[in-house]
Amino acid sequence: MSNTSQNKTYRLTALGILTAIIIVLQIFTTFVHFGPFSITLALIPIVVGASMFGVGAGAYLGAVFSVVVVIMCITGGDPGGFLVWSANPFMCVVMCMLKGTLAGFEAGVHYRALENTNKIVATVVAALVSPIVNTGIFILGMMIFFRDTLVAWAGDTPVLYYIIFGLTGINFLIEVGVNVILSPVVVKIVDAVKKTNR
Repeated sequence: MSNTSQNKTYRLTALGILTAIIIVLQIFTTFVHFGPFSITLALIPIVVGASMFGVGAGAYLGAVFSVVVVIMCITGGDPGGFLVWSANPFMCVVMCMLKGTLAGFEAGVHYRALENTNKIVATVVAALVSPIVNTGIFILGMMIFFRDTLVAWAGDTPVLYYIIFGLTGINFLIEVGVNVILSPVVVKIVDAVKKTNR
């Protein structure tokens, strides 16, 4: 088998494994709630894939994550997501697909931009950017397309306060914390895999 064929096989195998991990993690964490929405641990394998294989792989893995989120919204596996789906199915799908895909894409862009300078810094930045993009697009989408739903959820609480401290605050901090804590592990995995693949 040629070196190019080995690299393609390795890439396909690794992306297949990361795809499976994302699906399992997202289904599992759908049932772990801090507030109305679940935490997102699937960003970790997305960052790993973006670091190992680049922007396209990051976007693909982010899209896989997004598809699972959409399925959980449609089926009611994620109750908060189901309410968003019920309010506007089309915009629910657009928002979910956009936030996950761009989270993976941006992780790849930032990792590649800093990789030659310092791999640890590149991974930490990618691990920070991914949840910021994911949560940021979610918040923007909710404010623009689902404001009535937000107002109903917030009750007497000001909407912005509710978004920061009720809707996404704890989830976002957990996602960022887990990503940043695991960043050194991600760097070691990427380096070890690249060395064995040479």
